[in-house]
Amino acid sequence: MLKEKKIPRKVDPSRKKAILIADFVSKKKASDISILDIRDLSGLCDYFVLCSGDSSKQVEAIYRETIKTFKKDEIQIHHFQKDEDRSWILLDFFDVILHIFLQEKRAYYNLEYLWSQAKRVRLPKKITSTNPA
Repeated sequence: MLKEKKIPRKVDPSRKKAILIADFVSKKKASDISILDIRDLSGLCDYFVLCSGDSSKQVEAIYRETIKTFKKDEIQIHHFQKDEDRSWILLDFFDVILHIFLQEKRAYYNLEYLWSQAKRVRLPKKITSTNPA
């Protein structure tokens, strides 16, 4: 009887980066964290990381800490964009885009619905995210 060879899975560096970003924002008290795999749906990037803050102050703090830490760790940020009331901030890491929302703005734009064909990436257990009911 032949034994099946285990084929090693290729490590997807973009997926690793998305999980790293999700882990970081969870430590900054972001909530409702999710990762969408949009590789088969768009040429824009490979993954979206979505998270929420309870206030515009918290959204801004998550954004500032993310920029500071990732620049220090030499992970390039291509572009960022934020609205005037700090209710939605976007950080573009080339292959991963982080969306930091105020909860109401996230519900309004509902990216999970707009990208409903995207595969959801299972978050590692170490990532703590409070998900609203």
